[in-house]
Amino acid sequence: MAQKPVRSMTAFGRAEATYATKTVVWELRSVNHRYLEPHFRLPEAARPLEPNLRETLRKQLSRGKLEMNLTLKTESGEASELQVDEAMVRALVGAAENVAAKLSPPAPIDPLQVLQWPGVIAERDTDREELSACITDAFREALGQLVANREREGAELRKFIEARLEGIEKQVNSVRELLPEILQTQRDKLRTRLEELLSELDQDRVEQEIALLAQKADVDEELDRLDAHVKETRRVLAGGGAIGRRLDFLMQEFNREANTLSSKSVVTDTTQAAVELKVLIEQMREQVQNIE
Repeated sequence: MAQKPVRSMTAFGRAEATYATKTVVWELRSVNHRYLEPHFRLPEAARPLEPNLRETLRKQLSRGKLEMNLTLKTESGEASELQVDEAMVRALVGAAENVAAKLSPPAPIDPLQVLQWPGVIAERDTDREELSACITDAFREALGQLVANREREGAELRKFIEARLEGIEKQVNSVRELLPEILQTQRDKLRTRLEELLSELDQDRVEQEIALLAQKADVDEELDRLDAHVKETRRVLAGGGAIGRRLDFLMQEFNREANTLSSKSVVTDTTQAAVELKVLIEQMREQVQNIE
């Protein structure tokens, strides 16, 4: 069964398109975040498109903080026909004259400032619709690049985590192979020490105490759980998609077992194995923070 892609949350996408005398430029950047947090920087002409752009984004991504910047450039040497809202101009000029008359001395009215007022200059409806379509198409292209870059980096993260999982398996197998010898050595040491200190005690009681202490030193259950977490992590990676939170939970479970293994350690071999496990788990945990 083919593996589904794993996505990083760090990526960049850019797309450029031209409509009439305008050039549309989208730049998208994403970084790690617990949830999906999009921030759009749009010129006034594109603000009505924001709800649809957000919906397009939500269909593609689940997590990450995104900065999305749209730039509309007008080609130099080209001019498009401007449509002026005469009624709004009259209203603005009338209001400006009313205010100017109350100033001493009266302030002149700047025609360019009137033209810069939102809504005074409007493009034709047909132009607006075609420009909106151009902006939307360019956004989808930039978003596609962003997703592709996320998946490329996610593939590298998958390899990194797989390598650490193999390291964990190696440490678990090493401890499991040594476990019978470790337990027998511990039993012999405990027996000798107890017999030296408590020679007058009943031998049956000594055996019971040895068995109890040996049980506390037995880490076979922890090794089994580590094996299970390795298998589950591989299953989650193979499933792809928005798996970051699930992997983060598994890293906590890995840590719990490694800590228990360390606390039960009675020889340097298991202590060293526990240390190596913690290093591998921490390396995975840091990279898991980058996964969507």
